[in-house]
Amino acid sequence: MFFLTKILNQLNKWIKNIGPGPIIAAAFIGPGTVTVCTLAGVKFGYALLWAMLVSVVVTIILQLMVVRIGVVAQKDVSEVIKTEIKNPIFNVILIGLVLIAIFMGNAAYEAGNISGGILGLETLFGKLEWTMGNFTLNAYSLLIGLIAFIILRIGDYKFLERFFVTLVLLMSISFLLTAILTKPDVLEMLKGMIMPTVTSENILTIIALVGTTVVPYNLFLHSSLVKEKWKSASELSLAKSDTVVAILIGGLVSISIIISAAANQSIEVLNAVDLAESLKPLYGNLAKYLLSIGLFAAGITSAITAPLAAAYVVRGCLGWKTDRNDKRFKWVWGIVLLLGVVFSTIGFKPIEIIKFAQIANGLLLPIIAGILLWMVNQKSILKDHVNSKLQNVIGFVIVLFALFLGIKGILSVLKFI
Repeated sequence: MFFLTKILNQLNKWIKNIGPGPIIAAAFIGPGTVTVCTLAGVKFGYALLWAMLVSVVVTIILQLMVVRIGVVAQKDVSEVIKTEIKNPIFNVILIGLVLIAIFMGNAAYEAGNISGGILGLETLFGKLEWTMGNFTLNAYSLLIGLIAFIILRIGDYKFLERFFVTLVLLMSISFLLTAILTKPDVLEMLKGMIMPTVTSENILTIIALVGTTVVPYNLFLHSSLVKEKWKSASELSLAKSDTVVAILIGGLVSISIIISAAANQSIEVLNAVDLAESLKPLYGNLAKYLLSIGLFAAGITSAITAPLAAAYVVRGCLGWKTDRNDKRFKWVWGIVLLLGVVFSTIGFKPIEIIKFAQIANGLLLPIIAGILLWMVNQKSILKDHVNSKLQNVIGFVIVLFALFLGIKGILSVLKFI
């Protein structure tokens, strides 16, 4: 009882001092994360829970780096790259890679984000399509696009915070209750969390779990948002607490999805919608509805954060000294959102663009992780908040880990493995 009270007190304190943490948590819990976690649970049961825990720890460490940069230096990561990397050739190459990976990548993935939200709504309410000759229009795609447009158009920071807190809590409750309904084997669950298993069969799923959690665009988005929220290094502890709690909640959501999926070791389950339908005979309609609501929330949050992140990255890389009400900023997120709506509405899947974006992200993550490690050791950027020796050791291990993931990810896309 004391432990529960302590958790509730901490949660209440976090809500009172809420920052951009929930936006970042919502950003990495997209339809891709839901699908990967579903397949991990279906194929391997609880065995890969440890991989999700590792992903959460790595995410926390990297996001805390960009929080320090944003709060102390009052610059986002793309601004620091533009101003602090003096070699003009490397500067141009890196900015070009960032723009390709984040802007083009988010535009390509946006259709998947919206499609994930559509699947959740279709499972709840059935299909809603208009057919005109050979052309079929999905009404849910337009609805999700409209909701995302309104939220982004409002652009008020406080409103964004409240909106994402609501959706993150909705996702958390939906997936956590679903996991509880499946009555998981606690001992097997704990075993999966503390005993790493790596085989030739599960290595790509492990990479996918980490890759869908450690999201490059979140590093840029987070640094942009924290400098808007907090203006002084004295507020750094609030920013750190906000980050850690939010990412832990996001990790709990991902773990809950794996646990829910582990209840159905069936090769018929290919995504969260299949999982929702398969749990219905065993656990009733409640499990189906909870999973569907969670999938819708995951889709709509990512449909909002992907365009927003792209706009921040373009702004920082091109040196625009503007706010979110600037027309250029709105044009960027508007184009990304529009492409997502169009692609998802007509059922077009830009596979080649997505593969190209995955390669760019595979290159970008280890490079950005390495540059972040360099940034957090520069007194000119962080003053007295530079890394300790222990933090540098941990950071170096994460850079190597990111390099391994990047290479494996690129090779898997190129079908060399």
